[in-house]
Amino acid sequence: MTCTKQRLTILGATGSIGTSTLDVVARHPDRYEVFALSAHQRIEELTAQCLRWRPRFAAVADEAGARRLRALLGEAGSATEVLSGPAALCELAAHPEVDAVMAAIVGAAGLAPCLAAARAGKRLLLANKEALVVGGQLFMDAVRAGGATLLPIDSEHSAIFQCLPDDRAEWAARIDHIVLTASGGPFRHRDPATLAAVTPEQACAHPNWVMGRKISVDSATMMNKALEVIEARWLFDLAPEQIRVVIHPQSIIHSMVVCRDRSVLAQLGTPDMRVPIAVGLAHPQRIESGAELLDFTQLSALTFEPPDARRFPGLQLAWEALAGPQGATAVLNAANEEAVAAFLDGRIGFMDIHRVNAATIERVLPQLGAQPALDELLALDERARAQARQFVAGLAR
Repeated sequence: MTCTKQRLTILGATGSIGTSTLDVVARHPDRYEVFALSAHQRIEELTAQCLRWRPRFAAVADEAGARRLRALLGEAGSATEVLSGPAALCELAAHPEVDAVMAAIVGAAGLAPCLAAARAGKRLLLANKEALVVGGQLFMDAVRAGGATLLPIDSEHSAIFQCLPDDRAEWAARIDHIVLTASGGPFRHRDPATLAAVTPEQACAHPNWVMGRKISVDSATMMNKALEVIEARWLFDLAPEQIRVVIHPQSIIHSMVVCRDRSVLAQLGTPDMRVPIAVGLAHPQRIESGAELLDFTQLSALTFEPPDARRFPGLQLAWEALAGPQGATAVLNAANEEAVAAFLDGRIGFMDIHRVNAATIERVLPQLGAQPALDELLALDERARAQARQFVAGLAR
């Protein structure tokens, strides 16, 4: 009998997006089959997932982790084949038996497997910001050339996508601008003069969303929104001035499309990433996500406010990078990854994150051709990281 299930590769399976994806998949055993899972270093968690889902393949960052995973799976009698290294991620993303790829690896490391899935024409569920922030035109060209179906998983971009017609040719004629909503994170009302004293634990305590530590810090600085502005520019083929940001602390409206006739289309729901994941998995159909229903009788108010540049100085860097030379957005992303890692390690302060990002963008000037290749972008990424690390060392406590 022919199998009609969608075969899924989930890259970043042990992270919050990966585990939420598996939660949605578990609700629809007749529709989905887990073909491959990957993780960076959480070997025990990946072992448990492999035993639960019995994928054909599992991949980890290096051979040491692979040996550990093979040993644990071997003890349990699992037949899952274990691979390691960046090439394995690309192989599993582009595997001919795979129908859909959840790209949930955090950071620039996710760019190469995203490109591989795009070139192979997969249904690509994109939760990796860096594919667009770093890859930009290169990535979108790969999507078009490979005939891939690109479905955004960030709640904001999924909201915009859901407000637009299926025919992408209609988008430009319909959109005046889009509005990305932001929760404002844990420091929306905090005195800007006290932000230098913020600890990693405080920055990771998001009031609405359950996320990993890196993206939680990005939410606290609103650098996540800066990166989402860059993503939106490529996903929806918009000019930077067509992208706006508003703080909406309830996280009920996930983003809005303002049409040329001034109608405003919005997507609403509880703050649960399983909703955009379910949209991506089933589009154009709708399936049960496991999220709670939105109860309008329990909503006292939906409020909006402009971002405060004193609390969130990094947000403006998105438009500055988009106005800069090609590759400037890749520099911003690399600097931010290094700065956030340094903050989480206790080497720099919270407000130093912006200092590192702004200084790196100013110092590292991209020199790319009209159509940069992947190796050029990755070399630029490394050059920006090296410069950011220098700035971190100068600020280190």
